[in-house]
Formats: sequence, C-alpha cells, structure tokens
Amino acid sequence: MTATLPSTLSTYISIEKLTDPSFNPYTYANNLVKSVNTSSATGQPTTGPDSLVDLTTPLQKSLFDLQEIDTSIHALTSRSALDIIEYTQTQNATAQRILERVEEERSRLVSDFERLRTEVLGKYERAEKARIGAERSLVLVKLTKNVQKIVNLARQFESIVTEGGLGTGKEQHKELVRASNTLLEFKDFMSRPGTDSPELGKINMVRQVRGRVFEDGEARLLDWARRVVREFSASSLISTSMPTSALGPVASTYKEAEEARARFTSAVHVLYLLSPAPRLEGGRKMKREEFEAEYLLRALQGYLQSSVTSSVGGISKGLAQLPLLDKALLEEKTSGKTRKAQSKEMDDESDLYDGLDELELVDEDDAVGEQTRTATLLDSLLSSLDTPALASYFWRSLASSLTTKVQEIMNRGGVSARTLKSNKEVVRTELRECVLRGSKMPSALMDGHVGGGKEEVVGNWEREAAVMVGSVMGPLNR
Repeated sequence: MTATLPSTLSTYISIEKLTDPSFNPYTYANNLVKSVNTSSATGQPTTGPDSLVDLTTPLQKSLFDLQEIDTSIHALTSRSALDIIEYTQTQNATAQRILERVEEERSRLVSDFERLRTEVLGKYERAEKARIGAERSLVLVKLTKNVQKIVNLARQFESIVTEGGLGTGKEQHKELVRASNTLLEFKDFMSRPGTDSPELGKINMVRQVRGRVFEDGEARLLDWARRVVREFSASSLISTSMPTSALGPVASTYKEAEEARARFTSAVHVLYLLSPAPRLEGGRKMKREEFEAEYLLRALQGYLQSSVTSSVGGISKGLAQLPLLDKALLEEKTSGKTRKAQSKEMDDESDLYDGLDELELVDEDDAVGEQTRTATLLDSLLSSLDTPALASYFWRSLASSLTTKVQEIMNRGGVSARTLKSNKEVVRTELRECVLRGSKMPSALMDGHVGGGKEEVVGNWEREAAVMVGSVMGPLNR
C-alpha cells in the first residue's frame, strides 16, 4: 500500500542532514522509508511482510526533487545567460586592458633596467679596473721603496764590512759591530709588520741581496767573532816583570792588552746582536729577561769545553812526566786568569741590550726592570752553565776529569806511577798554588794599573783548590 507523505514534511531532502559531519547514508535512507509509510488504522506501525513497506514513493520523490532542482538551475541559467555572458565579456575586456597596461609597464621597466644595468655595470667595471690599478700601483710603490731600502742597507753593509777589513786578518772590530747593527736592522725590517715581507721575498733582487750579501756576511761575521772568542787569552793581558825605566815595552804591553780587550768586547757584541730573538705569539716582542744570546753562549761554552779538554791533556801529560808538570801548571795559571779576564769583560757588558731592537724595553719605574738592566752577560752565561763563576766552572770541570786520568796512570804502573806517588806532596803544593794564582785578576785589567802592577785575588778559591788537590790525591792515596 502506498502511503501518503505526512503534512509536516515538505521535502525529502534535508540540507542540514546531508551536510552534517555525522551524516550516515544508511540511517538517512532508513528514516526516509519510515517517514513515507503510514501507520495502521489503530495508529500503530504496521507489522508483517516486506510488501507492507512502500519503497517506490521515496525513490520517486527523490527523483522528482532532483528534476525540480535541475529545472530550477536550467531556468535560472537560461534567464540570466545574456547577463552572465555580458558580465564575463566585460570582465575579460577589463582584464585584457589591465594586462596590456601591465605588459607596457613591464616592458618599460625591463628597458630601464637594461639601460641602468649597462650604465652601472660599465661604470663599475671601469671603477673596479681603476681601483685594481691604484692598489697595484700602491703596492708597487711600497715594494719599490722597500726594495730601495734593502738595497741601501746592503750597500751600507758591504761598505762597512769592506772598511772593517773582514777576512783580511786586520779587522777593524768596531766597524764589524756597526755591520752587525746594519744586519740586525735588515732582519728587523724584513720581519716588521706592514712591510709585505712575503711579497718582498718573491723579488729576485731581494733574494739575491739576502743570500749573497746579508747571509754570507752574517756567516763571516759569526766566524770572525767565534774565532776571536776562541783565541782570547790572558797571555796578552798579563804584564811581565820589567824595569820601570823601560816604558816602551810597558806601553806596548798595555796597548796590546787594550786591543785584545776591545776585540773580545766587539766579538761579544757581534755574537750577542746576531743571536736570534724570535717573536712571541700575538706580535709581542721578547723581553730582555727572557732573551738568551744563543750564538754567544754556545761559543763561550764550546770554548770553555775545549779549554778544559786541552788543560786535562796537558796536566795529565805533566803528571805522567813530572818534569813537564811545572810548564803544564803554568799554562793552567794562564787559563785560569783567562777565565777571570773573560768574567770581567762580560761583567762590564751591561749595555749589550741597547743594541738589540728585537727586545722589548722595560718601564723605567719598574723595579724588576731596573734589576734586569743591571744584569750583565756574565749572569746569562753563569746561569746557562749553572755555576757561580767562570773560574770555578773551569777548575771544577778540570778536577772532574783529572781523577780518571790519574787513575789510568796508577793502573798502568811503572816509573811514572811510582814517581808521582813519591812526589805527591810536591804535586799537592803545586796544584794548590796553580789554582790560587790562576784565580787572580790580571794586573792589566785592574783599574789604575798600566802594567807590572800587583795581581789581585778576587774571592776565596780555597774550595776550588781543595777540589783540584782532592781529584789528584784521591787516586794516589788508595
């Protein structure tokens, strides 16, 4: 039986239900079927087989509603078609005109951009070329000035070396100190910030000047200075006994002593100035108390070691042949005086720091700085040797080596061993006298003495004498 729709339902389509997020098609269809089927005469829902349920009515109603919607849309579009077409054409024409204006503006902007780019890039390229040219010209001017400075230093260095007579055997030692200062000025110039040192090092002329002039000259200066230090001896400073009327020989001795002192002082200056003074991190220069004159200390240490070795050989030969002992000990007295002379010369070299520009100056008001300024080269040497005095280092080093030599003589036996043992008291006296007299300051170095003056004992050397005597007497008393 076909049921009629309830009067409360105007349509089967509920927009709210269809658009509800919880929409369920099965539930909606079930509700639609129930709404189009009437109840029984008693007002209760019908029960029984499926034939009592009319499924055609909701389907037809849905098709009718769809057709009604389609008809409404068709009528609306047909009635407003001309308006829609005209509106669309108007919008299209307007958009076309806007597009044309935009295209014109774009073309104009592109044209202006190309023109500006051409002008700006052209000016920029010309300005960049001018800048590069100016920078290169500035670098060239700086390099030219620096090269000229280096060439002038090289000419000055060669001139001073030539005037100093380096390598001729008649060197003017003061000129060689000047040459060392010039060489130091060149090194400082090459390592100074802002001088384009890497670029200077690439110039062929600078490389040649550095290698052929400065490096070769430095090697020759160092060789001369080391030779002077190595050959320095107190024999030229010790004035011999002569009558007071013989002023000529005395004056000559004094002149030779002063010349030897001056040459040694100049050699010390050269070795000190040419010793490397590396720069610390951050461009900070090395302070004076941190600096060690490597070349000078090595030369002095090497000289002391060779002196000790030579002295050990001479005394060992004298102990093996006692008639030669007096001559050997006389030479050791001279060697001991040489140590004293060297100590005095280096103790007077408190102004060495003034010639080294690589060292940082110390504040005048700084108490530590005042102490540093009064420190001498002797302090640095004694610190490196770990000894209180050069003479003490010499005698103790000599004593440490003599014990082995005396033991070898005693082990060989024979006449030499018996003679040495029988005359050990004489040897004891002579060794002690050698140390004490060798520790005296040469008279030529004492203030107020020209020559032939009395020698002065500086300090107490009884301990060194006891060490020397013990090094020889120890093996003899076993």
